[in-house]
Amino acid sequence: MITSSARTTVFDVDGTLCFDGRTIDGRIRTAIETCERAGHHLVFASARPVRDLLPVLGGAFPAATLIGGNGSLVSVGGEVRARAAFEPGDLGKLLIEADRFRAGYLADGPWDYAYTGPADHPILGRVDQGRLARRVDLAGLPAVVKFLVVDATDMAALAEAGRVLGMTVNHHLDEAVIDFAPGTTNKWEALASLGIDRYDAFGNDINDLDLLRHAHHSVRVGAHPALDGIARVTVAPDPEAVATEISRLATV
Repeated sequence: MITSSARTTVFDVDGTLCFDGRTIDGRIRTAIETCERAGHHLVFASARPVRDLLPVLGGAFPAATLIGGNGSLVSVGGEVRARAAFEPGDLGKLLIEADRFRAGYLADGPWDYAYTGPADHPILGRVDQGRLARRVDLAGLPAVVKFLVVDATDMAALAEAGRVLGMTVNHHLDEAVIDFAPGTTNKWEALASLGIDRYDAFGNDINDLDLLRHAHHSVRVGAHPALDGIARVTVAPDPEAVATEISRLATV
């Protein structure tokens, strides 16, 4: 539970702050630092597991709260915990569907991961960049907090199968991946579980919809159509434009 009375600002990472999959532009970092000095409590909320957020942040903002796996993982004060994981029976049903559509996947545990997709898939460039974890068999994970399908014979049908099973499903058509999370887990729900109910937010994709919808002030980076009418402000997916909007928020 977060008890700080500071103003909270929540940032999605990929496509919002990070445009190369590896780094955050110095102008954006400087703007976020301005927010922090102005008294904002920072939250970075990502589809990435916490393990893969750390290299992108590069040691900056150590006081920030981290939300990973679209809400299934949280890190407060540097302590990572899983707050949502697939029930064994539900995971078994998902694996049956994945096998039916010959899916390759990235499964994340609280820290380590399993991967069965193509060896040259671009997602591997974002996995464990800091060499902090182990790649293990699925059975070697103590729990599965996120299940990302990277290829399948029918992605749309597999996504629908996950919805029928009652899972949170984000089908990213632009990246040709499907992100499965247990139950109704999402970034906004994770924020609420931490006692954060008033915040400003920056996001760019369908998995930021509820995060932006419930924000006091919401900023869409780019023009994802699923976020039409949701965000109060839209800015270009450009470091200078994003940094300018973050800096503006620090002064109001």
